[in-house]
Amino acid sequence: MELKVIWKHARAAALECCDGSIYETENAYRIYLNGEFYRETKQVVNVLYQLEPEKEYCISIEQGEEKAEISFCTEAQDYTVNVRDFGARGDGVQDDTLYIQAAIMACPKDSRVLIPEGVYRITSLFLKDHLTLELAKGAVLSADTQREKFPILKGTCQNEEKGKEYILGTWEGDACDMFSGIITGIGVKDVTIYGEGIIDGNASWENWWFEAKKIRIAARPRMIFLNRCENVQIVGITVQNSPSWNIHPYFSRHLKFIGVTVLGPKDSPNTDGLNPESCDDVEITGCLFSVGDDCIAVKSGKISVGAKYKVPSSNLRIRQCCMRDGHGSITLGSEMAAGIQNLQARQCVFLNTDRGLRIKTRRGRGKDAVIDGILFENIKMDAVLTPFVINCFYYCESDGHSEYVQCKEPLTVDERTPEIKALCFRDIQAENCHVAAAFFYGLPEQKIERVEMKRVRVSYAEDAVSGQPAMMDGAEENVCKMGVFAKNIETLVLEDVQVTGQDGDAIVMDGIDYLEWRE
Repeated sequence: MELKVIWKHARAAALECCDGSIYETENAYRIYLNGEFYRETKQVVNVLYQLEPEKEYCISIEQGEEKAEISFCTEAQDYTVNVRDFGARGDGVQDDTLYIQAAIMACPKDSRVLIPEGVYRITSLFLKDHLTLELAKGAVLSADTQREKFPILKGTCQNEEKGKEYILGTWEGDACDMFSGIITGIGVKDVTIYGEGIIDGNASWENWWFEAKKIRIAARPRMIFLNRCENVQIVGITVQNSPSWNIHPYFSRHLKFIGVTVLGPKDSPNTDGLNPESCDDVEITGCLFSVGDDCIAVKSGKISVGAKYKVPSSNLRIRQCCMRDGHGSITLGSEMAAGIQNLQARQCVFLNTDRGLRIKTRRGRGKDAVIDGILFENIKMDAVLTPFVINCFYYCESDGHSEYVQCKEPLTVDERTPEIKALCFRDIQAENCHVAAAFFYGLPEQKIERVEMKRVRVSYAEDAVSGQPAMMDGAEENVCKMGVFAKNIETLVLEDVQVTGQDGDAIVMDGIDYLEWRE
């Protein structure tokens, strides 16, 4: 057993218990802070609160006879700006937006804005550089649901003289007028949002989710929207009941999300958990997702944005997270026109999601839509309908069922053709799956370059239900207990892959140029 400090600030720190466990330890362990009992937990990643600035701490953990210890010093902090001193009431009645915003704007550098216990009605809050925002235990930022009260971020600001544009608002990969997020950052840097509090969007089928496909006035807001931001850390908070995507970093870099909880009803539309879009250097550690769409979806825009700016999502690290009840646990695409590079997902748990490791793209994403350097490793799944999906015929758009998108015959490779290169899945166990063990379907004209599956175990639920393994035309809708299906792949490596309990062949292949198959 080893103990690591993976993040620290003036009044909080995040620890990781390293004993080989994934998300939770088998047995609970006790945390001691300077010799005093702090908490008993099974969480691998824990955030400690109510620390003091510039103070030495000794943290120890005990689990039976095993012990580990580490020391660290918290960071400095000059002042605390309490939003109550600016007129915020936190009574759930008064609109506290202006008072909290005033506290944010007045807060000096190297200080914090404190939101104490209470329910604070707000619309949108805007961040600034060098800001620390703490949501204390019992604090709830409770969002209004009247869209007319929210500011609108224009899709683009134009400079016709210089032929330039600046994207402010976005919706599913295109520039689009959108309501500002409950928390909005535009071009800010060095921001920390942390605490035990909650940001609640209060979305329901009576407001934001009603006729979700219609854009009324502007596109639905995100809970947290970060546009061209840098060095942002979000730690410990709970985000729930979002109007659309929960956390949406856009063209941003150097981001950390640690110990965050993201919640939404399973049937809530487009409520993805965390969607980095054209972002670089993103760490997602110790987070819990239970949402109505993809838990994590990595993106880089549709071709209108991706081909113009050519900013991929790159260098992403996902560890020690739990994904529940969503469409996909970790998804790449489908809006990925600038590509996705160098993503590693390790030590995660997927529970009751429709698909586990999910890659979705389609013709029309463009030649810059290249997925490469993807590793999924040491992952446990339970009751996931289809654990592995690579779908190059994703149909969820207005032209998604067109002959161009869905044609299974080879078309000409041109500037609209996406590409999938190297993918590796290893040390993965999937139990109680239902529909298919894996469904890989590449483009015939631009085959998936390389897929490796090593030390993979898949078994099925006794009462498995049927379903569609991938959202594409031609995929059967009543599949149950299918094995591994692989089509249109240049190199397929299968090493110690065991599928048990399937109906039919364990592995079905077509259009595989080179196969390495080792027991």
